[in-house]
Amino acid sequence: MGAARHADGMNINMYVINAILVLMVVRQIREHSLDLRALAVPVLAVGAAAVMFLHSVPGGGNDIALELLGVSAGAAMGAVGGLATRLRRGADGRPLGRADALAASMWVAGVGGRMAFVFAATHGAGPAIGRFSIAHQITGQPAWARERGDRQRQALWPLGWAFIAIVVTASVQAHPAPGLQGAGLRVTLALAVYAAAVATAVTVGWARRGLAAQAVVIGLIGGAGVALAALQQHGPVELAAPVGVWIAAVRLPPAPAAAAAAAITAALALAVGLTAAIQPVQSAITATLVCLLLAVIGQFLRRGRESQDRTELLMAQLRDAREAEAAAAALAERSRIAGELHDVLAHSLSGLAIQLQGARKLAGREGVSTGLRATIERSAELTKAGLADARQAVGVLRGDRLPTLDQLGALVDGFRCDTGADATLRIDGTSRPLPAEASLALFRGAQEALTNIARYAPGAPAAVTVSYQAGRTLVTVEDHARPSAASPGPAAEPGSPLLADAGGGHGLTAMRERAHRAGGTARAGPTADGWLVELEVPA
Repeated sequence: MGAARHADGMNINMYVINAILVLMVVRQIREHSLDLRALAVPVLAVGAAAVMFLHSVPGGGNDIALELLGVSAGAAMGAVGGLATRLRRGADGRPLGRADALAASMWVAGVGGRMAFVFAATHGAGPAIGRFSIAHQITGQPAWARERGDRQRQALWPLGWAFIAIVVTASVQAHPAPGLQGAGLRVTLALAVYAAAVATAVTVGWARRGLAAQAVVIGLIGGAGVALAALQQHGPVELAAPVGVWIAAVRLPPAPAAAAAAAITAALALAVGLTAAIQPVQSAITATLVCLLLAVIGQFLRRGRESQDRTELLMAQLRDAREAEAAAAALAERSRIAGELHDVLAHSLSGLAIQLQGARKLAGREGVSTGLRATIERSAELTKAGLADARQAVGVLRGDRLPTLDQLGALVDGFRCDTGADATLRIDGTSRPLPAEASLALFRGAQEALTNIARYAPGAPAAVTVSYQAGRTLVTVEDHARPSAASPGPAAEPGSPLLADAGGGHGLTAMRERAHRAGGTARAGPTADGWLVELEVPA
């Protein structure tokens, strides 16, 4: 949601900046002299664009990590582009440079990637970006509330510089005027401290500082304003120090704000009352009223901002509650479906298993053929496996944890215990966490492959290998089925029509479809002495 809103807020200026950067790429492709201007202009342009782009992104949730990742990728691309730039000396001895195709492609990829993201976000991909942002805690509602607060603080920046200009103009026209000696030097120092403190106080970065830092700057503003009032009786008496009262009311909590405002007001009234040559009491009262007026205005601004922050926070909580309610309703519906599946499918399979147990006992008593007994036994096993799969499907619908590749060892151990066949598991490379869908696809594929070995090549040794490679993970399941003359019956013969019919024939198809959904592939085929299943996912 946050990323989509940020992309929606992109205006034509951003596209113009990106276009300028692309034009600079074209300029770099042409051979040019490497003087100070040629080196400084791209650096300054990219730096200005980076400051503008990063300044518009709030630092909430995982935003900082995402920004650091982007900066690291950009730095790596810049380093590659720099190494790929061709340098030589011209006939006059001056160094010449020209970016080759690789260096230019790094520039285009960096700028074009951002332009493509903005275009996609504003042309249909916004909801998907929003879902990704919510899932990965990127730029949540509190971060955007903070960005709105930053925009409000930015509005103080021109106002603060307007105050500085007015105070400096009034101070220059007063007596004694700013100078480099005597009373003029004191006025100059007070004016410099005042201007620096106000310019610092109205910046967005300083607004995020702690209470102590804010109090120091406000104290400098008030102290310098009082000093100007004492040094220049006809100077910016009613404006300089009250600015400190106003900033204290806007930035500080109520108690510290009241203390700072009272201290600055009292000091200003005392300085004006002691130094004013005409109507000192009236001048002190006037200065006090100005401070009180600005303090009240500042408090109104602060309370309005806090009220808006609370409103946005409540709206965000309401939105989260609605999303949680929708998720709960979906889970309830899935649980209802799971209950229906359990009542219908699992109960039917349980009844079938009981019937097959009776059929097996009846076949034993009546001395039926070996093939029929093997078919009944295999049908019972398939029913048992179907019951397990049905329970697992019901668990998935109810939100239970899906199996992952980490459970492959337990799967191989269970296969070895159930079939009595030799089964090994080997892991090549360093294990790493995989996406849920990819991990499930590999686990299910290996499970299907082992089931097929038990079905079509009972007793054959199986070897399962997990290979973690660069950019992909590979799982192979191989059996070495050697036909045995001692066991020629249908139950032991690989590829027996009776067993093939019992399986349904859809396992490999489902395996390929699941791997395809995870962006991977699944392959199966005969080997010199058995069968090989290979699954690969890009993770």
